[in-house]
Amino acid sequence: MHSSFRLFAATGIHRGDRAYQQDQVALLQHARVHGCVLGVVADGMGGRSGGRKASDQVMLTCHQLFERYDPASDDAAQLLQNMVREAHTVIRLTAISAEQEPHSTMAAFLVLPSGACHWVHSGDSRIYHFEQDKLMYRTRDHSYVQSLVDRGELSEAQAQHHPHANILAGCLGSHTLPPATPHHIERLAPGSTLLACSDGLWHYFDTEELGMLLQALAPRDAAELLVRQARMRAQGRGDNLSLVIVKIEAR
Repeated sequence: MHSSFRLFAATGIHRGDRAYQQDQVALLQHARVHGCVLGVVADGMGGRSGGRKASDQVMLTCHQLFERYDPASDDAAQLLQNMVREAHTVIRLTAISAEQEPHSTMAAFLVLPSGACHWVHSGDSRIYHFEQDKLMYRTRDHSYVQSLVDRGELSEAQAQHHPHANILAGCLGSHTLPPATPHHIERLAPGSTLLACSDGLWHYFDTEELGMLLQALAPRDAAELLVRQARMRAQGRGDNLSLVIVKIEAR
């Protein structure tokens, strides 16, 4: 990233009220290129151990491909697409050998030294882009409820509490190729914040509240507060939750 900018970042993860932790989260700094950062959230599904196997495979695949990635010559959008496709393939192979049905969502963003940002998502883990407290863009869930919102049959507020909110239209490990929806930000401005999170977190916040908290607090403080608030609002019925925050500030 241009020398007039700097990155501040944090992650958060909690088992919630579930017996097993099936979410995984990673925040990776490129080993050879300063200012190149990858954030990944994966929400595993598939019973006692299947979901964790799936989210583990997402993380392993992302680590391996990011290690080989050269920001100067390789295509960032293609890298993220390859992460989705290759993780999906490995999860499908795991399902065959383990006689389980592991699945996982994936939300990953890549910040480049130029200040450009690419992201991809599959399932209902989300990525938000704020400038100050204003939402610039967020992912659209690959879910049944999101399709109702897109058709105007539900409001965003109604969708938050819909009884079928957990039904996905696509994810990694399914019998068909997973969706892999890309997005590109030409240049992140100072005051921009990226948030990637699983549904165990975003379910408890509206966009306005997220924007306010992320603007007001440093990433570590914001991550801790968001986890704490989600746990309180879950009232003993909370899902696994995970998040990555990256904040862009002027030097």
